[in-house]
Amino acid sequence: MSIQLYQIVHIFSVILMTAVTFSALASPRPENRRRAMMWSGILAVVALVTGFGLLARLGLAMRGWVVIKLMCWLGLTALTSLAYRQPGQGRTLTLLTLITVFLAVSMVVMKPF
Repeated sequence: MSIQLYQIVHIFSVILMTAVTFSALASPRPENRRRAMMWSGILAVVALVTGFGLLARLGLAMRGWVVIKLMCWLGLTALTSLAYRQPGQGRTLTLLTLITVFLAVSMVVMKPF
């Protein structure tokens, strides 16, 4: 696959993963849980595979910013399930989601270390 295709699929899957998380936070009804968890998992795997594919195609090493992005990926994946386990914590979890996404985007743009 080309680098551009990896980038498109990676960014698209991360955007959708974030949308699924915010959707779960906005409406944590039990009947939506299965579908949200399924899509969150599928999109998380696609984002992970394409992210490592990009690193390989670009010839980049495992650096600090990549590790932080992995932690953000894990956090975003966990926040979807937390929306259903702790529906009363919507505001706190929304703030954590925003911080996680901001940190991940900052790492990929700046690559500080």
